[in-house]
Amino acid sequence: MLNIKVNNQDFVYNAVSGVAMLDGKPVEADVVKLSSTKFHLIINHKSYSIELLEKAENSKTMRILVNGIKQEISIKDKYDALLSQLGMDKMMANKNNHIKAPMPGLVLRIIANVGDVVKKGDPILVLEAMKMENVIKADGDGTIKRIAVEPKQVVEKNTLLVEL
Repeated sequence: MLNIKVNNQDFVYNAVSGVAMLDGKPVEADVVKLSSTKFHLIINHKSYSIELLEKAENSKTMRILVNGIKQEISIKDKYDALLSQLGMDKMMANKNNHIKAPMPGLVLRIIANVGDVVKKGDPILVLEAMKMENVIKADGDGTIKRIAVEPKQVVEKNTLLVEL
């Protein structure tokens, strides 16, 4: 059983029975994989073109394009539901308080300041890698305790950037 949240809509998919539900009601769903990142989905006789843009390392969150519109997806399986029921999901969410460089690059701009209160997804700084600007965002809610880098500083992968 997978609980899938696309923006504010909740889907439940039972892989054993193949039944999909939207907001508690069964729906007819059919998916065709076109490539490793592109899919065609039909839900209740409506057609959707889907493209995977970004997948988090933990594979629990994704960014996709649905008919050209960016969407955020979060997926929870039965183990996530059990952790939530036991209250352990909040413990794990609060555990990561260091933002590290996901790749080698050059710090272009620092957007946030020490003392700023940030929420998950808020932009913290801009890192240039392979001639592309990458906005580094907060992994969770918190207050910025320390910024460990300066603009124009070259960093390696996993270099500490910000401490929350």
